Amino acid sequence: QVQLVESGGGLVQPGGSLRLSCAASGSIFSIYALGWYRQAPGNQRELVADSTSGGSVNYAESVKGRFTISRDDATDTVYLQMNSLKPEDTAVYYCNARGPTSKSYDYWGQGTQVTVSS
Repeated sequence: QVQLVESGGGLVQPGGSLRLSCAASGSIFSIYALGWYRQAPGNQRELVADSTSGGSVNYAESVKGRFTISRDDATDTVYLQMNSLKPEDTAVYYCNARGPTSKSYDYWGQGTQVTVSS
């Protein structure tokens, strides 16, 4: 079992920045991938960015150049630095921890709201 606790969401004006954090705890010794997904009202949940223990990083096209994912394996924490935020970034952001295959473990946080509005 893995527990994921997110923090850092809130209301920000367009062009502003936010930093999301997600702390993982539990029985898995080394989490393969830690990442962030988001879901806006009426939309499907989509990948924002993820980072594997091997060093691979993957970003959605819509956030490339604006968002940066980083992870601290010593504390099993993953961060999402979001800059130049746009209204279309408004969504609930979810932290995810998963294994290397579709049959591996797959855990989700409770979600944190990010609202970009003037």
